[in-house]
Amino acid sequence: MKDIDKVQNLLPLGYLFLVILGIAKESIIYYQIGINIITYSSVMDILISPIAAITSHPVFFITVLVFVIFYFKLPEILLRNEDKKWLHKSFGVATIEPGLSKDERLDYYTIVAIKSLGVFLVCVFLGYGFADGRAISEKIKNNSLKYNYQLNYTDNKSENVYLIGSNTGYFFYLAKGNPAIKIAPVGAVKNIELTQNRMLNK
Repeated sequence: MKDIDKVQNLLPLGYLFLVILGIAKESIIYYQIGINIITYSSVMDILISPIAAITSHPVFFITVLVFVIFYFKLPEILLRNEDKKWLHKSFGVATIEPGLSKDERLDYYTIVAIKSLGVFLVCVFLGYGFADGRAISEKIKNNSLKYNYQLNYTDNKSENVYLIGSNTGYFFYLAKGNPAIKIAPVGAVKNIELTQNRMLNK
C-alpha cells in the first residue's frame, strides 16, 4: 500500500514534467522554421503534448516504452547487483551508508532510477525536437518537400500541400509552388486528403 501511495503522489509531478518536455519539443521544432507554436496552442494542446510527442513516431514510442520499463525495474536490478560497482557507477549511485535495511536501499535506488529516467527523457525529447525541426527546415531550404496532402477549404478551393503539423486550432503547411509557410485555422478546412500514402503504395 505504501508503494501505491508513493506512485500516486509522483504521478501528477511526472505528468507535469512530461508536459513541459512536450511543449519544449514542439517549441524547438517550430522555432527552427520561424513559428512560435505556443501562441497557436490551446490549453488542450499543451496538456496532450507529451502523448502527441510519444505517439508521433513508432520508433520514438517504442524507445520511450522500453526505457520506461527498464527504469521501472532498475531499482531491483541495482539491489540484486550491489557487488557490481561498475553498474552502480554507470547510474551515478553514490556509496550507501552501512547498516541500511533492504527497503531503505531499495528506496534510494528508486530515487536514482527516477533521476536517471528524467535525464533520459530530457535528452530524448529535446534531441528529437531538434532533429525533427532541422530536418523540416532543411527540406524547405533545399526545396525537397513531398506534397502528400490536399487541403480542401470550406470555400471549395483546394491546395496540394506539405503538412508540417497541426493542433486543435491550426494546420501548418506549405502549398505547392509557394515557399511561404501558411497557417490555416481548422475551421477554414473542410477536409484533408492523403494523396500519396507510402504505407499503402508499397
